[in-house]
Amino acid sequence: MRTNSLRARLSALWMMLLASGAATGLLLYGLYGQSTAVQVAEAEVAVTRGCREIIDRVAGRKGPLPPGTAPERIVALALEALPGVEGGIWTASGDSVAYAFPTYEGTGPKTDLPEAERPVIAAVTTEALQVDHAVTLRRPNRTQVLVLQGCPLRAYGPDATAWTMIRAHVAEGPSYTRLLVGLGFLAVTVVGAAIFLGRFLIGFSRRIAQLEAALASPLAEAEELPHLQRTGESELDRLVDALNAAGGRLRAARERAVAAERLAAVGRLAADLAHEIRNPIAAMRLKAENALANGEPERAATALRSVIGQIARVDALLRDLLNLTQLRSIARSPVPVGPLLTECAQDHRDLAEARDVRIAVETDSLPPGDDPHLDRAQIVRAVENLILNAIQHSPDGGTVRVEARRVVRDGNVLLGIAVSDAGAGVDPDLRAAIFEPFATARPGGTGLGLAIVREIARAHRGDVILAPSLAGEGATFLMELPWRPS
Repeated sequence: MRTNSLRARLSALWMMLLASGAATGLLLYGLYGQSTAVQVAEAEVAVTRGCREIIDRVAGRKGPLPPGTAPERIVALALEALPGVEGGIWTASGDSVAYAFPTYEGTGPKTDLPEAERPVIAAVTTEALQVDHAVTLRRPNRTQVLVLQGCPLRAYGPDATAWTMIRAHVAEGPSYTRLLVGLGFLAVTVVGAAIFLGRFLIGFSRRIAQLEAALASPLAEAEELPHLQRTGESELDRLVDALNAAGGRLRAARERAVAAERLAAVGRLAADLAHEIRNPIAAMRLKAENALANGEPERAATALRSVIGQIARVDALLRDLLNLTQLRSIARSPVPVGPLLTECAQDHRDLAEARDVRIAVETDSLPPGDDPHLDRAQIVRAVENLILNAIQHSPDGGTVRVEARRVVRDGNVLLGIAVSDAGAGVDPDLRAAIFEPFATARPGGTGLGLAIVREIARAHRGDVILAPSLAGEGATFLMELPWRPS
């Protein structure tokens, strides 16, 4: 993914929003952890633990104490691991037996009982003796919440009570509330923006992928821009409309180019056809004029035979031209290829022997019992044209090879028929147009045979190519046809 792409920048923004949302959430969680309710709950746990520690120390459960240990020392040992907790031992007569605040943050140890809290301490210890179990009391004010607990201390005396106290500072207030509301709103907006941007990014990426897939899939019959469907995103739809308009202009330009090319091809065909017909007409006219001027019966008969030959030449030319231009209706059926090629070779064996050329047929690689579906008459005509072309371009003593095999290409099963000669090969200047009508380097040739072969192959949804070969090593024409079209 390129760093300067819109998708990359949106992804970076989305990740930053997620990180901001996570940081805001952690900050809110931390503030909540410092809120009054949580602090009071933690304070209650601390005073409960402190009361239990004093009871365990007095009862000797934390290990034996040295004889004569002062009660203040016992309370100090019990509370030294509880920051902010102070406490002592109280009796029913309202007297403080011991007091300690080991974690006091003043300039020195605090040993005097807080007089302001004396009534509250007396109340909570009295209630604890009455109910005979621990009692917790909360006294809130504007700046803090005083949390006390009294618990019976039977190990010290029947009327003794242990007490602990801690102050939970109040963080709530107008400013704190506004801060929490602001941070909460920020968290909601950041998370909402991240969700919105994530949904947009997913939808945007999906629409871009759809456009990429549509543009990457070429049309079956023509290389042109496909018609794209609108995405629902106005910015992307403007691009889609522009591409569709460009595709329309491209199609119109291609149609004009095809029409111009078609007219040019018709012009070339008409010129070549006029040239091919003009030559035999000129020969017939000359023969007829000579016969009329001479007046000899034998000379006239010879001229008539020549005229008939030229008429046959023109008739063959027009027949080939009609075969080239007429639409071909393909009637497929299972065709044994080996006998078909042998028959085509046999039909041209006399011509080959007259030119001292041998025809070799090779079909051993074809699978037995599985015949391709072809139009037999059309394939016979195509193979005969290829064999005739190979015989005409083979030197004396040369060999024309006709081979057929079954091949698999890109998952498709094909019939390949190759016809090779031992001639000088195709002129490099003629290779690009070898299958065009009237393209020939042979004197007296019409240049329609290979064009007819190509039309027959394409009518079978196949094709014919001039296989690559080195200069001077002959020419090989390969016709590939679907074995069994779906």
